[in-house]
Amino acid sequence: MNTERMKNLGTKRSVIRELFEYGNKRKNEIGAENVFDFSIGNPSIPAPKELSDELCRILSEENPLSVHSYTSAPGDFSARKAIAENLNERFKTSFVPENLYLTCGAAASLTISLSAVVNDGEEVIIFAPYFPEYTVFIETAGGKPVSVPCLWPDFQIDFDKLKESINEKTAAVIINSPNNPSGAVFSEECIAKLGKILSEAEEKFGRKIYLISDEPYRELVYDGTKVPFVTEYYKDTIVCYSYSKSLSLPGERIGYILVSPKNPDWKELYAGICGAGRALGFVCAPSLFQHMIPKCVNLTSDISLYEENRNLLYNALCEMGFESVKPKGAFYLFVKSPEPDANAFSEKAKKYEILVVPSDDFGMEGFVRISYCVSKEQIERSLPSFKKLAEEYFK
Repeated sequence: MNTERMKNLGTKRSVIRELFEYGNKRKNEIGAENVFDFSIGNPSIPAPKELSDELCRILSEENPLSVHSYTSAPGDFSARKAIAENLNERFKTSFVPENLYLTCGAAASLTISLSAVVNDGEEVIIFAPYFPEYTVFIETAGGKPVSVPCLWPDFQIDFDKLKESINEKTAAVIINSPNNPSGAVFSEECIAKLGKILSEAEEKFGRKIYLISDEPYRELVYDGTKVPFVTEYYKDTIVCYSYSKSLSLPGERIGYILVSPKNPDWKELYAGICGAGRALGFVCAPSLFQHMIPKCVNLTSDISLYEENRNLLYNALCEMGFESVKPKGAFYLFVKSPEPDANAFSEKAKKYEILVVPSDDFGMEGFVRISYCVSKEQIERSLPSFKKLAEEYFK
């Protein structure tokens, strides 16, 4: 059964990857400048120069044996110490290096965390719309994903539906704020209420319910929006972070797991994280990028360019008649499909060489995701094609 599932996963790519590969094929056929690929969340802004300078310094000045050697399984101590100190300074917390486990990005963080806290047959609640791979990660850990739709139009948590979904089998809840695909940010009020409901559920069912906060977009927010730091609102929190988006390093796969010390059993949980990392083969994240962290932990790429893209595309599409909620973070527009079948709309967009991702695999029908982490020039060149597409629906 497991081998068949793995074959199926290897045979059928995610809808995002399918569109991405289709886009590559079309670019080879008609030229990249003629394809408006908004399928994948691949940062288009260069990594900060200071980061590149630090990598060059490490490679030219430090001992190559130490740079490319194994680190401790949970990560280099100085890197974990730098992250803890940075978080403490920013969020007035009291983390120590022993609360952190360095990983190959957020995907590894999530799979390790789920394997550490989910037993076979237990349930993990996810809020729709959600990143499609959540279901793959949960099922691989032996769990069952339970989807709870967010409220339209602000994509905040529907607490009535959440309460209906929590039961004695609930092992964890995953949140993703800023959200992929909607760009929504859960408010402080929302996070505080979530923490209260989960605390009550733990008492009612006599078990731990972990809140796993998936945060690769934490730094990508606009209009003065603040992202609540979740460990301050719920004690049984695990934070999964990646530098892929904030530092434009998606191909380097570096991130971390943070176990909240407010959990009285955090040392046992951390041991479970280390054990899951060992069992899955996720030990010693890429060492070069571990060594990069201490000097670069305060850096972010120039996200003002994403904000320009957001404003340009959002305003233009709204003027054409499309409906979307202006995202507060990340780099996605979640646009209502002008016809009920989002897959049909996505296929129709291909006639104009526009690639947008239908929302069904995100757990919500009737929308498409548009990644605006592309060049401003691509957006400008795509607008006449979007206009032609709009004219098929809004005459």
